[in-house]
Amino acid sequence: MTALRAHVPAGPLADRWGRRQSELALVGPARRRRHTVVVVGAGLAGASAAATLGELGYQVRCLCLQDSPRRAHSVAAQGGINAAKNYQNDGDSVERLFHDTLEGGDFRSREANVYRLAELSARIVDQCAAQGVPFAREYGGHLANRSFGGTLVSRTFYARGQTGQQLLLGAYQALARQSTASVRVLPRREMLDLVVADGRARGVIARDLVSGALEVHLGDAVVLATGGYASVFHLSTNALSSNATAIWRAHRRGAAFANPCFVQFHPTCLPAGGPQQSKLILMSESLRNDGRIWVPRHPGDARPPRDIPEAERDHYLERLYPRYGNLVPRDLASRAARAVCDQGRGVGPGGRGVYLDLGEALARLGPEVLRERYGNLLEMYQRMTGDDPLQVPMRIYPAAHYSMGGLWVDYDLMSTVPGLFVAGEANFSDHGANRLGASALMQGLADGYFILPATVPGYLAGASLPAIDPEHPAVREARADTGRRLERLLAARGRRTADDFHRALGALLADACGLARERGRLERALRAIPALRAEFWEDLRVPAGADLNQELERAGRVADFLELGELMCRDALARDESCGCHLREEHQSADGEPIRDDARFAHVAVWTHRPGQPPARSEEPLAFDTVRPARRSYR
Repeated sequence: MTALRAHVPAGPLADRWGRRQSELALVGPARRRRHTVVVVGAGLAGASAAATLGELGYQVRCLCLQDSPRRAHSVAAQGGINAAKNYQNDGDSVERLFHDTLEGGDFRSREANVYRLAELSARIVDQCAAQGVPFAREYGGHLANRSFGGTLVSRTFYARGQTGQQLLLGAYQALARQSTASVRVLPRREMLDLVVADGRARGVIARDLVSGALEVHLGDAVVLATGGYASVFHLSTNALSSNATAIWRAHRRGAAFANPCFVQFHPTCLPAGGPQQSKLILMSESLRNDGRIWVPRHPGDARPPRDIPEAERDHYLERLYPRYGNLVPRDLASRAARAVCDQGRGVGPGGRGVYLDLGEALARLGPEVLRERYGNLLEMYQRMTGDDPLQVPMRIYPAAHYSMGGLWVDYDLMSTVPGLFVAGEANFSDHGANRLGASALMQGLADGYFILPATVPGYLAGASLPAIDPEHPAVREARADTGRRLERLLAARGRRTADDFHRALGALLADACGLARERGRLERALRAIPALRAEFWEDLRVPAGADLNQELERAGRVADFLELGELMCRDALARDESCGCHLREEHQSADGEPIRDDARFAHVAVWTHRPGQPPARSEEPLAFDTVRPARRSYR
């Protein structure tokens, strides 16, 4: 394995990004057009990176899984984007955003990356406002803010409940502007392998999802911006097409995988409605600004919520975390919801739900103000459930949502495979063991608009990149491997669908590697998942057809999930502490708070694929130069 060198600049934390930019070599305008960069993914991170690199003059091929970048999963982000602009004059600053993000991740993220993210945050909002993103505004015209979990200030900029969609439209406009010159967008393509030639990433093998043809896309560098892998749990808030194949295929080609067990459960989702449900619906965390979360005080209380008097309601987050109340970080809110439901105080079918009640805000602000703030969210909830959330409290429950783990990257966002850069949720770098709300959009756009346009040229300027064509041995090998894998899937003539195996894997992971983890359950899962994988290859059925075949697509993704799920459990078992989203039941206080072990686990767990052998685990120590790790202070 390549040595883990993070390339973090020395010196004061606030000066490091500027210093790194000054160290990076430049590529002259005439040379840029001779370089091709392959960008996989066209969500916020991918579209912003492709647009900006194209504007600089590089030739860019942008592969998009959907039929248009406008349908990338970034549109599903509802609540907002963080930026340290202190518009509310409530004490916000770059340092406070940095500290909130570091503490929110339970001190398991790389300090220098987090500071850079906070430093760039204000520029992101300025960039998007200049593109015409319709952020909410105060009466006087200033951009409005609201709060999200894990903060005591209002720093989240938003466009009602459609922030991700509006930001993506801004990035798409920038991408479309370059598509007449230097950027070529290729929709309905799925990356199935990485081309590594002479030790460097030089392209990808992709499948045209309409014709079924395998395509070779070669370049001088590759950017993966393909999102996270929370859909490994089967039921998640991710789109059904969200998958881990791109990063997993890169991992199999040598890219190290970091902290795979760090997956966040979002506390504000609609409870599952039945065993055949295919995904879960997210309700924005922003609702916790005005909604109070509660359950009945007494187990088994099945009265309608409006019939339960205030004295018999337990506002458990306000009781447990009086400093932050309903706006605690997601990991704490999710585990607290699970705990009260385990006590028999959950509401709704099966007792797996809690109330998010807008009643007090309705009396204080009136319905028009709430509809202005949350209009489409209220409409969506009513369409899904038949209940008006201004009349009846919402029912919510945690669901798998965001993966903090991902491919390991250095300070330049380059993986352990030279020339392979990883952006947004596909990398591990910024959020540690838990992501604060409204920080995903911030990271994706920081990576795409500001970091990669500096670091990718820095790599290209100094790399030896001999010409490569489709007949290169590394290209032929990757294409042949991909063809054999597809043929094996198409030859499957068992009895069970890929979705059936995915559901079984999700149940195993939810029990062993979900909201809480325990040694015995993890060890059982590590025996059960390989058995399920063997059964998958023996009893899978894929309809014939090498062209348009969605079952073939699903089968390939589930095959990768079956390998990734095992690595997640290995990582969770090896991390014998509790931190952020990773609660090991053996390591918690009497009141259920996680207990970190900074002496043994203040590091990034980095896994390397070894053909025919168990994965190798190494560590990147986390050095904190500015903030001393402490017990999280949300109480």
